[in-house]
Amino acid sequence: MKFDNVIAKRSDKTVYRDGDLKIKVYNEETSKVNVLVSALNQAKIEETGLNVPKLRAVTTNEGKWIVVTDYIEGTPLDVLMKNHPEKEDEYLKMFVDLQASVHTKRSTGLLKIKEKMSAKISQTDLDECLKYELHARLEGMPNHIKLCHGDFNPSNVIVKENGEMFIIDWSHATQGNASADVARTYLIFKLEGKDTIADKYLDLFCAKTGLARSYYLRWLPIVAASQSVKKNEAEKELLLKWVNVVDFE
Repeated sequence: MKFDNVIAKRSDKTVYRDGDLKIKVYNEETSKVNVLVSALNQAKIEETGLNVPKLRAVTTNEGKWIVVTDYIEGTPLDVLMKNHPEKEDEYLKMFVDLQASVHTKRSTGLLKIKEKMSAKISQTDLDECLKYELHARLEGMPNHIKLCHGDFNPSNVIVKENGEMFIIDWSHATQGNASADVARTYLIFKLEGKDTIADKYLDLFCAKTGLARSYYLRWLPIVAASQSVKKNEAEKELLLKWVNVVDFE
């Protein structure tokens, strides 16, 4: 493996390209459990038949964990949307159709989304009454076993030259109610200040499924609370606005 072509840097890892391989080198302080769960998720998602990079190796080097997958040659969908604003509606429809196809898959070995959200709510610094209300709302949500990406946004969709789309970054994958996954994507757009795109996205999803906006938006306080655990000060005020509106519609 070669480590001379850096293609991305994150707070917890540096990503390299070596020919047809994508090499994620995690920082020494990154939890072993988190790295191995992420790699296991990738392997499980391969079994669904979705277009995803194949896991090639999990190893260590100089005390750092390394995960090696296929490198997918193509353009991230968010770049295409930025470079071709006249095709925004077309790209959004592709994006929604792709996410809906994810939700048709099953991977029963994954963490359940309700368990993950419950743990995140407990970790927040919200007052106990609000935590109780959020836990109660979460418990009342329908139980499903659909595959959820957990961070489905255009930057995690790679479009090859022939138009074939691949989905990357499955470290947050869970099984459960797909409406939570939709609410998470809607929240991502809102946090990026892309209000118009967020509303277009949700309208497209509602048109595709025949469900009302409120069906998805009732997950928003739960998803916002989960996101607040990251303690991103730039997002905190906006997240708390949604978290505190427990009857958000």
